Amino acid sequence: QVQLVESGGGLVQPGGSLRLSCAASRSILSLYVMGWYRQAPGKERELVASVTSGGTTYYVDSVKGRFIISRDNAKNAVGLQMNSLKPEDTAVYYCRLITAGRLYWGQGTQVTVSS
Repeated sequence: QVQLVESGGGLVQPGGSLRLSCAASRSILSLYVMGWYRQAPGKERELVASVTSGGTTYYVDSVKGRFIISRDNAKNAVGLQMNSLKPEDTAVYYCRLITAGRLYWGQGTQVTVSS
């Protein structure tokens, strides 16, 4: 069993930046996909960004050029640098891990973009 612990959410003004982190509770296999999802009130959860163990990244169009996903294999962690934040980025952000045919979710961290 793997537990994912997220941190870094909070309140930020439009145009500001936040960095989210997600750490796995134990070493994960060499093949994996880690990603960040978000869910705003009244909306479905959507994939924001993901990275594979091979380094391939994906970004949803709405965050391209503003968000950067990164991985730290030594720490079994993934980060999401969020820049130029907009009110529409407000949501609960969840970390997700797929490895060894199993799926794990973090507990979520709130990101609020408001003046």
